[in-house]
Amino acid sequence: MTTQNHGVRRLSSAATAGLAFAVGVLAVLVAQQRRFEALRLRVAQVEEADDRNARLAEQQRFQTYLLDKALNDPDLAEVLSTINEVDPTRRRQYLFANAIYTNILRAYRAGDLTWDELHGHLRVICQSAIFRDYWDATRHHRASLQTASQEARVGRMMDTLIRDLDESDTEEWWVVGESPPEQD
Repeated sequence: MTTQNHGVRRLSSAATAGLAFAVGVLAVLVAQQRRFEALRLRVAQVEEADDRNARLAEQQRFQTYLLDKALNDPDLAEVLSTINEVDPTRRRQYLFANAIYTNILRAYRAGDLTWDELHGHLRVICQSAIFRDYWDATRHHRASLQTASQEARVGRMMDTLIRDLDESDTEEWWVVGESPPEQD
């Protein structure tokens, strides 16, 4: 009888060890599955971001192509520009001002500029009287933007920058105006 109990205990110990081993393996497999799923989701996010960036880059190239055609042909510039009653030279200047602004805005959207760097670049282009004229002439364009949109927030930052520069009593324009919080 003792031998049978000893054999049952040995079998029970082996079964317990085997069960513990199986539970351990199962726990490792579950953890690996979770890590795999997290990695799969991350890869999908990166691929989606890459697709979005590729579409944005293609759109930027096409916009640049259209702008180039408009800058070289006054008749086409009239189509692209919605600002009436300006001479052809001023129209091309406004289109170019828009291209510069759009380029800076897209650099921010692509992650190439931080919010503070965006503020700095906008402060630089505000030094141009032609850019300021363009900005004023297109004020009605920005009126239809949703208040919380990124472009509306950047537009408000530009409006504040221009006001701060106009009210400043220093010649050191590069220190005028503080970058607002990224989310206002």
